[in-house]
Amino acid sequence: MQHNWKQWGTAMKIRRKTRQSKSHAVAWIVLIFAIAIGFAGFSAFASVTSAYDKWSEDLPEINSEAFNFAEDSYMYASDGTTLLAKFQLEKRDPVNLEDISSYAIRGTIDVEDIRFYEHNGVDIPGIVRAVVNNLRGGALEGASTITQQLVRNTMLSDEATDISLRRKVREAELALEMERRYSKDEILNMYMNTINYGDGCYGIQAAAWNYYQTSAADLSLAQAAAIVGIPQSPTAFNPKENPQACLERRNQVLERMLTAGDITQAQYEEAIGEELGLNLAPDEPSQGIYAYPYFTSFVRDSLMEEGNKYNCSQADLFEGGLRIYTTLDVDMQDKAEAACSDQYYSMDEGMDAALVAMDPRNGYVKALVGGNDFYSDQWNIAVQGGRPSGSTFKVFTLAAAIEAGMSPQSALDCSNPVTLPTGQTVNNFGNATYGTRTIADATAISSNTGYYRLTEKIGVDKLIEMAHRLGIHSELQPYPIIVLGTENVTPLEMAEAYSTFASGGEHRDYVIITRIEDKNGNVLYENKDEPKRVLDEKVAAAVTNVLRGVFEKSYATAAGSGPDNGQPVAGKTGTGMEFRDHWLVGYCPQLCCAAWIGNRDYSSTSEYLTANSLWHDFMSRALEGTEIIDFPYVEEPTYTNYNEVLPDTSREDAIADEIGGYEPGSLTEGDVSGMYGNYEKRISYTYSSEYPAGAVISMSLDREYGVVTIVVSQGPDPEQAKQEEQQQEEEQKSEESQSSSSASAEST
Repeated sequence: MQHNWKQWGTAMKIRRKTRQSKSHAVAWIVLIFAIAIGFAGFSAFASVTSAYDKWSEDLPEINSEAFNFAEDSYMYASDGTTLLAKFQLEKRDPVNLEDISSYAIRGTIDVEDIRFYEHNGVDIPGIVRAVVNNLRGGALEGASTITQQLVRNTMLSDEATDISLRRKVREAELALEMERRYSKDEILNMYMNTINYGDGCYGIQAAAWNYYQTSAADLSLAQAAAIVGIPQSPTAFNPKENPQACLERRNQVLERMLTAGDITQAQYEEAIGEELGLNLAPDEPSQGIYAYPYFTSFVRDSLMEEGNKYNCSQADLFEGGLRIYTTLDVDMQDKAEAACSDQYYSMDEGMDAALVAMDPRNGYVKALVGGNDFYSDQWNIAVQGGRPSGSTFKVFTLAAAIEAGMSPQSALDCSNPVTLPTGQTVNNFGNATYGTRTIADATAISSNTGYYRLTEKIGVDKLIEMAHRLGIHSELQPYPIIVLGTENVTPLEMAEAYSTFASGGEHRDYVIITRIEDKNGNVLYENKDEPKRVLDEKVAAAVTNVLRGVFEKSYATAAGSGPDNGQPVAGKTGTGMEFRDHWLVGYCPQLCCAAWIGNRDYSSTSEYLTANSLWHDFMSRALEGTEIIDFPYVEEPTYTNYNEVLPDTSREDAIADEIGGYEPGSLTEGDVSGMYGNYEKRISYTYSSEYPAGAVISMSLDREYGVVTIVVSQGPDPEQAKQEEQQQEEEQKSEESQSSSSASAEST
């Protein structure tokens, strides 16, 4: 049965002897004289007085900051409720005195400072009693009051391990000052929220939850006695590590409480008969991360960077009781992880995938996946180190060329190869030679030779300046070859850069934190949307129109990879050298996604692998059920850099080249059913003994009418086969007849 601890405190004052009034000077004479005997360090009263004056110099100021205990910081997703992480230096959870079991309060006073409500911060009789007892060889007793222990664990924590008379004097002086400034209840409350209860727990509430998964208010007598006995030696009496020692210490506490008259004999006998009965709280997750470790660890690391824009230090994060609200969209993150998980089933074992999704309208990172298993090596592909981006980097040359006044319909030499001054060559994929194409068509087919020549024409410095302007932070080498994506960049950088096109030329730095509050709810940081125009709206729109062709042209590298809901999108594919990296970075007005697949160790993969499926899968999931938003209409920019402009026959040229590249019989009717987009397909059938039924024998393009004619084999002609069979039968009969006539003649 619990009682009101205030009434109990009052009763204690009446029940115990009233202390004798002594002057401050007399009290100190007795105190220091007693301590001097204990330490055997002084032989004269005058020397002690002089030492006291010296030791009391430069004492820390007593202020509320000294008792601002470390508090956990919490990180949340954008919904404000999904907990991503809890960062703690120690297990602490401060509570008010009225929220602590009276058993815990009584037990603490009975074992730590029986005269707590009678002394003025320093217990002179207690010191004398402890010194005499220790000199007599009895069990060692401490003489520090609760107030002194509080001072030692807060204001003098740096001196706590200094076992000297000087530290005891300084501790006592501060304890006396504490008692003048705070009430007994306030001091006891601060103490019970500060003291070490073992296993990293500081404060009674943290200990109650850690050992029994209950609140400090609901501790039973036996539970309270077990916990309040721990501070005497937090390691030796840790119930998780030394349960028997803790049990014996608990019983000593119960005896003290019985002797003090704070529990009855019946309560004592019932409690001492109980087992320790621990109900341990589960261990905290690794690094305090509860969900989505790639995103969450990235936010944490950003907060711990020196000089970060959030004005947050490591101490703030682990001690300051912050509330951190992020941009993570839980639903979209789940879809990103599901898309990556599905991608693993279609790749060789050990390969990895990364993805960053960003809202171009505000720069918010909505989803981020940095690999398959964060805890295997904690390397986050989405934001760390960077990977060669392949042809996704061509977009910066494209933007620079349009900004320089070149029309997307300008002629571009895409023949294969380009021979460099070093003797090395740049080749198109598969060593294909595309002849002369428009810039737009060279983008759709991703001509390496065409873009290398275009970069040389406009100048690599303009490529680099454009890339940095749009959001690429990595250092870039001043060589035209970088247009092929030889430099390392991260998926986060690419998503940020491409989002600039999606927003019509307004650049936003990526945003991962929207708001940070301190433990009192004061806003320490709040993101402000401050876009910066870095590209003319007309130029951005012209780039988008070209990049739409990468998805919409039937022969382009991302044909058919748009979202299932029909949302118009734009973007660019990319493949790293020796097929180590595969990318697709694409966007619509409301969402930009950078998808990557490859091996973490930079080893080569299949040349036929692409990131198209991953990008398509995520974007289809993310945009499912959402309203289709068209790219805004913007007038074409004025093109002043005159170059030969080709008629827009690039699509027909590409189809003709593609058709000419197929060997008869290499395709089936099913293969060509989804090819060539909106072109009319006229299929004719013919018998062929050379090709099996369903094989495509030939294809041709009628440019004038936009018709692709396809000739499909029906297999051998059955009538011809029948005639051939009859002829074979007749020949066989003739041979048999001749053979019979010969036999008769021989017999005759």
